[in-house]
Amino acid sequence: MNRQAQSAVLFLLGASLLHAGTTDLYLRYVKQGLRPLVLAAGAVLIAAAVATIWYERKRAHREKRTPEQAQEHVQEQARKQPQVQARKQAQVQAAHDQDAEHSHPEPRVAWLLVLPLFALILVAPPALGSYSATRTGTALQEPLAYPALPAADPLPLSVVDYAGRAVYDHGRTLHDRRVQLTGFLALDRDGTPYLVRMALNCCAADAQPVKVALTGQVPPVLQPDTWLRITGTYTPRRAEDPVNGGPIPFIEVTEAKPVTAPKDPYDESWNN
Repeated sequence: MNRQAQSAVLFLLGASLLHAGTTDLYLRYVKQGLRPLVLAAGAVLIAAAVATIWYERKRAHREKRTPEQAQEHVQEQARKQPQVQARKQAQVQAAHDQDAEHSHPEPRVAWLLVLPLFALILVAPPALGSYSATRTGTALQEPLAYPALPAADPLPLSVVDYAGRAVYDHGRTLHDRRVQLTGFLALDRDGTPYLVRMALNCCAADAQPVKVALTGQVPPVLQPDTWLRITGTYTPRRAEDPVNGGPIPFIEVTEAKPVTAPKDPYDESWNN
């Protein structure tokens, strides 16, 4: 691939990053706090592409000299430099001209490298869902602290926050409280329904599920990857994740409503 093609690929990649960073598309790849880095990376790639094009145009302008101009250039250099330096310069120039005459164009198939970039712009990949959740063990971690909860009813909590309080604090801050969780559905091999959010450290590549098992007034028809808003109460019931044996708390469901997927499908609260 020649320099022009390289600069085109750099420009398209930078434009793709800027497009992702100025929309919500970047949330499918990295956590929300990395948005400035995505935008900065896109700007740097576009600047590199522009600099490459400028350099190539400048070099092409120098190579367009006629043989008479090239000879005059060599003679001018010879007058300004010692004889030995002039001879070396002439040899280098002659070799360069010979290489330019025998250069071959790069295969056009190299332009196929831009197809993944167009796919990045035109097709937004889906967030990780029930397929990944049922094949990966729960990543629940013990919280560092249990902040006081507001006096809302029902109390909106993240799946990660509820699971951490239910398992490691034994539900002490959840007793006699109606809580509201939002997540997507996943069904275990034995049909146990889970409300899941994928938690991540930095990007979707390290996303891991945190699961809350559902009991009580569970909807009779469950479709994996459906987003639900669950209202319910704490129950001390526990289960072991069949994948890694990790703890999975239950919630006693009193109401379940389907909702649209949130703008940010991942839960970042476990490492905040």
